[in-house]
Amino acid sequence: MTAPAPGESAENPFPVRAVAIRVKGWIDRLGSVWVEGQLTQINLRPGVRTVFMVLRDPAADMSLTVTCSPELVAGAPVKLTEGTQVVVCGRPNFYTARGTFSLRLSEIRAVGIGELLARIERLRRLLDAEGLFDPRLKRPLPFLPGTIGLITGRASAAEHDVMTVAGARWPAVRFAVRNTAVQGPTAVAQMVEALRDLDADPEVEVIVLARGGGSVEDLLPFSDETLCRAISACRTPVVSAIGHEPDNPLCDLVADLRAATPTDAAKKIVPDAAAEQALVDDLRRRSAQAVRHWVVREDRMLAQLRSRPVLADPLRALTERGEEVRRALAAVRRDVTRLIAAQTERVGHLSARLATLGPAATLARGYAVVQTVGAGGPHVLRSVEDAAAGTRLRIRVADGAVAATSEGRLLEGPSDGS
Repeated sequence: MTAPAPGESAENPFPVRAVAIRVKGWIDRLGSVWVEGQLTQINLRPGVRTVFMVLRDPAADMSLTVTCSPELVAGAPVKLTEGTQVVVCGRPNFYTARGTFSLRLSEIRAVGIGELLARIERLRRLLDAEGLFDPRLKRPLPFLPGTIGLITGRASAAEHDVMTVAGARWPAVRFAVRNTAVQGPTAVAQMVEALRDLDADPEVEVIVLARGGGSVEDLLPFSDETLCRAISACRTPVVSAIGHEPDNPLCDLVADLRAATPTDAAKKIVPDAAAEQALVDDLRRRSAQAVRHWVVREDRMLAQLRSRPVLADPLRALTERGEEVRRALAAVRRDVTRLIAAQTERVGHLSARLATLGPAATLARGYAVVQTVGAGGPHVLRSVEDAAAGTRLRIRVADGAVAATSEGRLLEGPSDGS
């Protein structure tokens, strides 16, 4: 069995120096690298040949220790202060004596305004493509928020303007203030933490992110991607009040409402008590006037309705119709009476004609009706052949009837007048 190599077992460990030397060898093989970040903690002391600084990533809580010569700091294209955005070229270095890592700089370049604006524009297009600027995602502000969350610099003019104007418009307004850095390398992290803190507070109904005006470099934190995404993730409506009217950082596009200035933000989130009272008074006056006009209009309409004939004399139509009905009834009665009289007269004429043509009238003129009486009932005698001798006869005259017996057929002789 072979013995384990150095550093692979507790029985054969590496000494510290061996590990440090190996780590330094691996890091030295990395070569030079270009890095962008914000400078913080610049430690430049007179008489010291090495300047120690911290290069921070503005979008994440990460940083690197960097070192350079004082001449490189003095010959930098811009004055190096905390928060300066730079692009540096350095070689990774591992200091074996203390086991620390640093980036030894050989060149420092400032990030120009044009480059900063170009990067902001690229980020703007990226966030727009992801939908963070979509107007449909904007949440409406409450009419009268109970508590307003305010993120701004400590004792800043923006804080004074927002609180003073809001208090003058609505004296009962309450604020939950979070003072943070509003520029420099720590601004983004502090503002994101304050946003999350206020968003988690159930009493806060709207959050205002306020800062006064400044240069492009001063307003860079408000165009930071981390801050923009934190605003988009908030459940509470966020109002962006950064700088003056011409300033337009990316947080203005992500926020639910953009205010031109901190004073404008206070006016947009808090109603003016005097203006609201004036509005209520005006609405009451207009509503009372509208009711009066409606009453007058309806009263005029009722007067017009009462003046119409159908309402002035409601029975007039019935009276007129009643008179027409009476005239119609009289006409019907006259027509019926006339018809009855005409028909009565016609019946009388027909009765007289019938009486004239009937057998009774004939009998009254001296004629008689002779009937044979037999078992089959009486039959009118129509021929002498039907009245043989001995046939019983019934002779009907005008005033009655007599019975007789036939003696047979008579032989006709010469008449008395021959």
